[in-house]
Formats: sequence, C-alpha cells, structure tokens
Amino acid sequence: MKRALLVGIDEYANFNRLAGCCNDVKALEPLLARHADSTKNFDCAALVSASGPVKRDAFISALDSLLAPSANVALLYFAGHGMQLTNDVALVTTDGTAATPGVSFSEILTKIQHSQVPEVIVVLDCCFSGAAGGVPQLGGAAASIKSGVTMLSASRSDQTAAETAAHRGLFSTYLCAALEGGAADTLGNITVAGLYAYLSELFGAWDQRPTFKANVDRLHQLRQAEPAMALSHLRHMLALFPTADYILPLDPAYEPDVEPHDEKKEADFGMLQKGRSAKLINPVGEDHLYFAAVRSRGCQLTALGQHYWQLVQKDLI
Repeated sequence: MKRALLVGIDEYANFNRLAGCCNDVKALEPLLARHADSTKNFDCAALVSASGPVKRDAFISALDSLLAPSANVALLYFAGHGMQLTNDVALVTTDGTAATPGVSFSEILTKIQHSQVPEVIVVLDCCFSGAAGGVPQLGGAAASIKSGVTMLSASRSDQTAAETAAHRGLFSTYLCAALEGGAADTLGNITVAGLYAYLSELFGAWDQRPTFKANVDRLHQLRQAEPAMALSHLRHMLALFPTADYILPLDPAYEPDVEPHDEKKEADFGMLQKGRSAKLINPVGEDHLYFAAVRSRGCQLTALGQHYWQLVQKDLI
C-alpha cells in the first residue's frame, strides 16, 4: 500500500499568484502512479488550486488521510509558496495570510511523528523549503526527523525556488526527468537518494541548492524505470566471470559476423555488449568489444560491474 498526496497551489488570496505548481502536479502524477512498465506504483490523490481553493483545513484533512494506518509508504509532494519562519517553513495555502500563512512544516512533522506509516517521503518545491525538518524551539539549523523519514527540498532554508518560462517549477521539471529514468541505476531502480544525486548536479554553486535529509537504514524504490540491463541478462553476463577481477578471454567465435560461428559464445557476446552499453564491461587492449573479440584479446568488469558482481555473489539481487 503506497499513498501519494500531491499538492499544487497557484492561486492565493493574499500572496502573489504562481504559474507552474498545478502543472507540476499534472506532470508528476502519472510518473508516480505507474512504473515504466505500467504496473501500479503509488495510489495518488491530487489537491490543486486549478480545481478550487486549497485551504488550510482541506490540506490538514488530506494530510491526516495520507498518514492514516494501513499504508506502507506515504509520499507528500508540495508545490507552492513557502514562507520563511524561525528554523521552519510554512506551506502557504490559498487562504493564507501573513499572520497565518498555511501549514507550518513543524505541524506536518508532528503528524508524521505520530503516524504508524513506517516510511514517509516528503518532496517540497517551494521557497525556503530547506528549513523543513527544523525544530523552531531549538533555533539555528537543528533538525529532527524520526526513523523512516526522507525529505527532499528544492532550495536551502535561505533561498527562493524558481519557476521556468514554460510555467513549471525548475526543481520539479528536473524531478520529472529524474523519475523518467535519469536517476535510475543499471536495473532501473530509482530511490530518493538517487533523485538527490541527479538533481544536485543540475544546480550550480550560485543557484538554488536542493537539500536532502533522511533518517533511514535502507533505500526503498520510489519508481522502476526501464533498466539499462534486465536482471536475468545481468546475472547471465556476470556468471561468465569467476572472480570480480577476472579477464575473460575473447576470440573471433564470439563475434557473429566472423567465422567460425559458435552459438553459445555469440549469445554470451550479446550479453557482454549489453554490459558494455551499461558501463559494466570494458574491453582489454582495445577501444571496442568487436576488436577485442576478432583480435583474441579479452574484457573485464568495470568498478560498477564489480559492484554488481558482488551483489550477485551475496544473493542481494
């Protein structure tokens, strides 16, 4: 059971209108609802100002439903105005005012703290979102999050978050690209840590800087993208290497276009070529696997290939 609450607010009674938040939810929802192979992922509920005002009470009610028992994973995504508070950030609702802007993240954190959902993921695309997780009473940059909680935000606690000319949040635009496969590992797995690694590289030293906070002992899959190499093919290929540093001898029989033909070696060479494309294999003494085969050289696992070799040996994948 995986729930996702996606909140996008463009219209405000007392704050400047935004242009991309509802569009961000519209783009993000199908990526979270289904894996790349169309199998079910998150059961998504959207709360967007394009369908009517998103008031504080409605937001809190939706949060309570998101964090109710029976789900294994709960994901909260928010795109809208963020108001800077003391070691905290308020997620501004349509009816927010300067005195009561909406829902402070410390309120949300309290609800998460008392929730029975074991894994909670929070993604914030709003100004000053890096303050999420802070404890106002402690001041400074002190943060406290319970076990199983991961938070990814668009900017530091002192920074604004940009929108694009295409009426999208800049952070959320990159987030969607990451979920489409940009942040996937060799097997297509996308985790929040993978998202952060991908997003962090897209923002320079002078730009808004995404932040990542977590209290987890394992990384759970957020979405399954198209793998660079199917697991069955990966295991087949790695079985050709008795040790992680083994140099596999090649000869012309591996290459289908060269005599003599050997069906088994040609099938193995197809797996090796997939591994080469996935950066798991390097030819030895040549720039291309084709020449390594026809010139009877060899190939070996890259550092990444050796990593997956270890995972297979330990029966972890």
